[in-house]
Order: sequence, then C-alpha cells, then structure tokens
Amino acid sequence: MEIFRLHYPNEEDLSSLEPSAAAIGFFDGLHRGHLDVINTMKKIADEKGLKKMVVTFDPHPSVVLDPSHQRTTYLTPMDVKIKKLEALDIDYLLIINFSSSFAGLEQDFFVQEYIIKSNIKALISGFDYTYGKKGKGTVEDLKAYSDDFSMTVVDKFKYLDEKVSTTRIRHYLETKELEKANIALGRPYDIEGIVVQGEKRGRTIGFPTANIEPNYRYFMPANGSYAVTMTIENDDTVYKGVASVGVKPTFHDNARLTTEVYLFDFNKDIYGENVTIYWHYFVRDEEKFDGIEPLIEAIDGDAKKARELLKDL
Repeated sequence: MEIFRLHYPNEEDLSSLEPSAAAIGFFDGLHRGHLDVINTMKKIADEKGLKKMVVTFDPHPSVVLDPSHQRTTYLTPMDVKIKKLEALDIDYLLIINFSSSFAGLEQDFFVQEYIIKSNIKALISGFDYTYGKKGKGTVEDLKAYSDDFSMTVVDKFKYLDEKVSTTRIRHYLETKELEKANIALGRPYDIEGIVVQGEKRGRTIGFPTANIEPNYRYFMPANGSYAVTMTIENDDTVYKGVASVGVKPTFHDNARLTTEVYLFDFNKDIYGENVTIYWHYFVRDEEKFDGIEPLIEAIDGDAKKARELLKDL
C-alpha cells in the first residue's frame, strides 16, 4: 500500500497515480459501517479495473471545527488504521492534514485539488459525508462532477435500529457494553501497547499482572475489570485473562490511569514486549476495598468469571 500525506497547499503531484476508486471518510474504528463503504469501493474497483484507494484525514475534524467537543483519542489511531487498511488490500492511502486552512477551502477547490487531481474515477462515501468550508458540501453536490468521476453513496449500516457510528461505539465502551461495541465493530475492540514495569503488587497477592502502556492515544474502556485475550508480538499463542482499567483506588487516591492484565496459566517475563489486548466482556466495576483480603477475593472472582466467559473462544 502506497501512502501519501497531503497538506494545504497541496504540493504533492498525484497525477501519475493509476486511476482509482476511492472510499472517503475519517473511518475511526473501521467499524461495520466503514467496512460497508470500503467493500463497496473494492467491488466497484474490481468491476471497473481501478486501483483501490482510501482517502482519510488527520487529526479528527473536531480538533479544528469544534474545540469544545474535540476528539483527541481514537478507536483506531492513525498508525493502527494504516495497518488495518493494509490488511484490506488497499493500493493507495491518502492522508489529508485537517488544518484550519484546509477546513476553509471552498467546495469546488477541494474537489479539484484533492479528488480530480488524484486521478480518482469513482468516489464512494457514506450517506452523511460532508466537505468544504463549514461542511456545506454534500454527497448530492459531488454527483455534479459526473464528467470527472462517478459518485456512489452507501446507506447507513444499522444495529439495534440505530446507525453504527464511532460515536455510538465510544458510548458502548463508556457504558461497559462491550458485546454491543464488538458487534458494531465487527471484531473485538483491540488496543496495542508495551509491557512496562509496574508496582509489582499483583505477584505478592498471587495475581502477577502485566502493566500495559498503550502505544497511542486510544479511547479506553470505562474503569473496571474485563475478560480479555492478549497476543504477544512474534508469538502465535492467544492468551486468555482478565484486565483491569483504573486508578487502583484501594492503594491510591489520585493515581494515573493504568491497564493491567492477569493472564491465566502464564509464567513468563515479557517486559518490553509489544502486545495487543482484545476486549471481550465486562466483568465488574472498579471498587475501593477496605484491605488486601477483600481485593484478593474480588480478583479471584473476576478470574473465575472471565475464564467462564472466555471458555468457548
């Protein structure tokens, strides 16, 4: 997959790219609605003999357009998004820097400079895609460029009679509805990180944990315990366990958020290893206990419940 990072003004000459079908959108999460758009693009590309392209943006437009609700954490941070798109057999990826200058572009200028000059012959988007200054450009406006490219609009993908969206999935993660989040995503929510030194308190109470420092600015599940699986780079084994997200209120009053994973039947030193946590089920809210014994009892209960939840994976 060839990657092009574009800015405004655009100094990259993309006229030499082979004619492409392009899916356009922010695509945070690459959830089932996004995949509907991308798979439609791939089908059109195959039918018309075009290359497969994805056009996306960085950072999230809210950083420029809506500072009071700006989104600076992601379901799929850009580096993760790139890897997942590469796995989808995409030929070209255009990443456009969403700056204040770019946000102020007139509709036609955006289309001419970033769509037509990129040799895009078929454009595919979700039904609610907007573009140009103040987001006034719509998919209906894009259909007016039929002499330059075809425009295909993909309808909303629904789950529980609601549109599958990044916002909805973030809500599910906030409200500990992991199963709904994973159905909307079409896969277990996953977070990449590195195993770092922690307080090592877990091994003293019989539950040695791996302290995971996320590699990127992920949107984290709500504080609590979860049934998870975890993979370690260069190791084909899928390990099962229980993860804790929180601030360890039994031991701290104002601690930073940490993510720890207790893997079942595991006894290896993995400091410095890159790992991926896959979040499957919510187990229990984070609690502050009056001492070590009730904490041990709770963790033991979490582990038993997680083993049961994960037994058929």
